[in-house]
Order: sequence, then structure tokens, then C-alpha cells
Amino acid sequence: MAEVRLDEVSKVYADGTRAVDGLSLEIADGELLVLVGPSGCGKTTALRMVAGLEDIDAGLVSIGGRVVNRVPARDRDIAMVFQSYALYPHLDVYDNIAFGLRLRKVPGAEIERRVAATGAALGLRDHLRRRPRALSGGQRQRVAMGRAIVREPQAFLMDEPLSNLDAKLRVQMRAEIARTTRRLGVTTIYVTHDQTEAMTLGDRVAVMRKGVLQQVAAPQELYDRPANVFVAGFIGSPAMNLVTGVFTTSAQDVELQISDQHLRVDPALLRNRPGVRAYLDRPVAVGIRPEDMQDASLAPADGAVLYGAVDLVEALGSELLVHLRVAVPGVVTDETRELARDAGLDPVEPVGTAGPLTELVARFSPRSRVRKGELVEVAVDTARLHVFDLDTGRSIP
Repeated sequence: MAEVRLDEVSKVYADGTRAVDGLSLEIADGELLVLVGPSGCGKTTALRMVAGLEDIDAGLVSIGGRVVNRVPARDRDIAMVFQSYALYPHLDVYDNIAFGLRLRKVPGAEIERRVAATGAALGLRDHLRRRPRALSGGQRQRVAMGRAIVREPQAFLMDEPLSNLDAKLRVQMRAEIARTTRRLGVTTIYVTHDQTEAMTLGDRVAVMRKGVLQQVAAPQELYDRPANVFVAGFIGSPAMNLVTGVFTTSAQDVELQISDQHLRVDPALLRNRPGVRAYLDRPVAVGIRPEDMQDASLAPADGAVLYGAVDLVEALGSELLVHLRVAVPGVVTDETRELARDAGLDPVEPVGTAGPLTELVARFSPRSRVRKGELVEVAVDTARLHVFDLDTGRSIP
């Protein structure tokens, strides 16, 4: 296996579209890095430049310490897994997996050893003599993976390989890919639009927007410390709630004023984010994760309460997703408009708003008895607020 590096890599198409702009990434030997972002953010173009399927206009790509900018795709010693299985229908599983090895004139005994080992690793040992039409969608995707694995390349490149599977199969195959790549210790770059897939699969996740890398970090760090409003709104399901507020001082306390609602701020927030003090009495974007909003009748509020009307309750068994209409201003920036478009909402309006009200989503305990149309008190964990500069969109540390 090998390290993969991208140094200030750019791609500009003939019409002037800058698909990738100064992308620098280092994928360690054996690491699984996920590239994620909205459609058109440049993640697939970046993958294709590593593969040699797109020319590089600027910067360097290296695999195993060798610069490959001018190396043909066939000589880069990488294997790709695509959205489509692209299996040969007239060949059985064994021959589909072995096909590339035969083209490379690998000795027959070595082919047999590798195909047997790959089939066992992917749970295909009993299906090696079946043809693709006799397999399920998940089994076909495993065959496509097996065809890549059997080559023992320096790196795997996966371009949304699970997008054609149904929801249940996606979950199963996600776990299969994670187990297989870690067992093999193979360097992998995985492209997806699905941020849940990104968070569950990647050793690290790189978020892209309009060809520019926004943040690269371990999944939990990305969730807990998003670098800007875009990452905050993109990572998380349901998405982070974003509202406009002002931090003010009152006696010995700091309060968060959101429209005409006042929340006492836990001192832990200012210890964790001392930069917020420089923004006192200035409008900021405030992010609240759904799990940091609880039914106040079941959780201590300590002066940090929002009032809202219940618009929808989704009962998921282990939790309730409660959609609230709250009379507070949302955050309206280019980033939130793009997030709205990606979510299929009206890009002209702020994310999650309807007229003067902003829709917030909270995770309530299933013990909550809230009902649609009720006015409820929501306890907010202000120690875990996220705060962003309204002008730059950057996180305030």
C-alpha cells in the first residue's frame, strides 16, 4: 500500500468552471479518507485526477512517493470501484474477479490463490460459480469490490459505490467496506454525497464546497468542532440548527439574546470558546445541535429555555424528532442558501424558515408527551453551542 498526496491541485474546465481549486490532502498509508460535499463540489473530479482520468491543470499528485501527473491511468497501480457494478454478465463471479489478473498475465496458480482469498474475505466463497444475474445487489457490489481487491493495488478509489443500493443494503455494505479495508490495510479514497456514510466509514473526512476544501478531520472532531457555517450545516442528521443571536452581559452572567428570548449561558461555553468574549454585543450565527435541545419538562433548564410551537413529531422509537416553529431569526448567507439547495429547499429563503418563524429540530426523549400544535419549553445546553462570525462564516474558537 502507499501514501497518496495532493499538493495544491486544481482543475479548470474549458468554460472557466473551477472544479477543484488548490486542493491539498495527504492520505496516509492504510488510511480510509472520505471526500464528501454537495453535488458539484469537486469531489469526484479530485478522485478522477488521482486515478488519471482527468488532466491536472496545476499542482502535483503523488502515489507512494512517485509523482503521477503524467503517468497514464493504467500505470498508476490503483483500482477503482464505481457506482455501477460493470460486471461481465456472461462470466461467473470467479472469472469476473480474475479478469484483470488474466489481462496482466498473472500465473494461473497465483490467480487461483488470490481469487479464493478475496472470495473468502468478501463472503463470496459459495457464489464463485454463479453469474451476476443470480446475485443480489449487495453481492454484485462485493464482486465489484473483489475485482479491485484481487489486484492488490497501492490504493483503492471508490466513487459512490453504494448509491445504487436500497437503504438496508447500504447499511450492510457500509459495514462490509469498513471491515474489508481495515482488514486489508489498504489506502482508500472514498467519494460520497451521503454525510452519514462519510462519518461512519472514514478514518478522516474531507468536506468540499465549490472545489475548495473546507475542513479535514476525524469524524467526531468534524461534528464537534466544525470550522465554518457550511461544515456545521452539512455534517449532522438532522442538521445543526442555525439562528442569529447576540451575546450580552447581565450582572455576573452572560446571556444569549435571540430575538426577544433570553437564555442564560453556561460559563463552560466561554471557557471552551474564549473568543466569544470579543463578540459580545455583536450579532453572530449560533449553532445548536438537535441533541442539545430537550423537553424542559424532563430536563433541567437552568435559565436556558426557548419557546416554540410543535409543528411535527417524528417518533423513531429511541427518540422523538420534534420540529418546532420558533420566533427567532435564521441565518441567511451564501453557505446556508447552498445548504438549502442541496437539501431540496427553496434557496431564496433562509434554511428552515417559513415567514417570520424559523424551524428548529430537537431530539426529545421518547418519554416526552409533546403534541403537534402545542407551545413547549425547550431546554438548551448552552455549554455546547457553536458560534460563528456572521461575515466570514468561520467558527469562533
